[in-house]
Amino acid sequence: MVTTPTENVTKGLEDVIAGTTSICTINPANESLLYRGYSATELAEHAIFEEVIHLLVEGRLPKKRELKRVVKLLVQERKLPKKLVKVLKQLPDTANPMSVLRTAVSFLGAIEDNKQYSIDETKQIAYSLMGKLPFALMTWYHVSRGQSVPKVTKTRSYAARFLQLVTGREPDELEERIMNASLILYAEHEFNASTFSARVVTSTLSDIYSAVTAAIGALKGPLHGGANEAAMELILKFSSPEDAERGIMDMLSKKQKIMGFGHRVYKKGDSRSYVMKHYSKDLAERKNQTKLFEIAEAIEKTVKAQKGLFPNADFYSAVAYYLMGVPIPLYTPIFVLSRMSGWSAHILEQQSDNRLIRPRALYHGPQQLDYAPNDRR
Repeated sequence: MVTTPTENVTKGLEDVIAGTTSICTINPANESLLYRGYSATELAEHAIFEEVIHLLVEGRLPKKRELKRVVKLLVQERKLPKKLVKVLKQLPDTANPMSVLRTAVSFLGAIEDNKQYSIDETKQIAYSLMGKLPFALMTWYHVSRGQSVPKVTKTRSYAARFLQLVTGREPDELEERIMNASLILYAEHEFNASTFSARVVTSTLSDIYSAVTAAIGALKGPLHGGANEAAMELILKFSSPEDAERGIMDMLSKKQKIMGFGHRVYKKGDSRSYVMKHYSKDLAERKNQTKLFEIAEAIEKTVKAQKGLFPNADFYSAVAYYLMGVPIPLYTPIFVLSRMSGWSAHILEQQSDNRLIRPRALYHGPQQLDYAPNDRR
């Protein structure tokens, strides 16, 4: 039977309720973000990222023995298959890091058994990917530049190990805390474009490798990921807060978009941004680079005054990453390393209560055209 879709079309599915979830909820009215009932900003202040991984994937905060298991598992799963290392070494240093991550996930799926995975098997693969992806990314990054891959301290946290992989040095306590908070705040955000892509793929009964590959592809797009990289490049253009104010006014007069501001859901501010602003200020003072923070703050004040837009999570996280010595092209890949936990939770949730996601389209085009042979067209 042919059905006709209703004519209530919402472009971009804005404010459309596309399903139910017990993983995350956003309340724009009070700027709150909850992971399975817990405040994301409170988790960023008190928890470690490994706890949040367990919360999202397993559905509850871990007890001590459960946390030890997750920490141990993520350390164990860091080892990359030799075949993958060989592939990563062939990728040029000019490759987009997001494409590198996408390739790594796709390759790992290609060398696994071609079958439909159970929920428990999917969960195990999720932990494996979370352990491997930081090492896959940084193996490519360092080797493609003629550098050796730094060794990491196994006893340090996920956040500290990643920073050590990037910079080659052990981070101090503040840097570890900031990266940890960033990973937690980026971990999950309901039915965003990449998460919804992962759920659509999962709904077809495809595997987690395919779903994560699709999610990375969605996050690669500049309207979803990439805002923190663009924001940092913007901040670095200016030499002083006054220069920043003049430059932003000029950009706004030319109707140019200021990256790192505004959000499809949050209209009155993003609670994640407040946390990262606080940390960025602390780090700037610690490293005697307060001018960089002051420039960022001048941009924020100008955009807010002129457009009524607030910074999103990307803006001040970019400042923090820069001050910690993270290369700008790696900012969006950090998003992947964090959001893998949220994607995994949604893939498992979709798998456990599945229905094929198949919306309809309202057709706007010609009807009942007569076919004409090629020589009569």
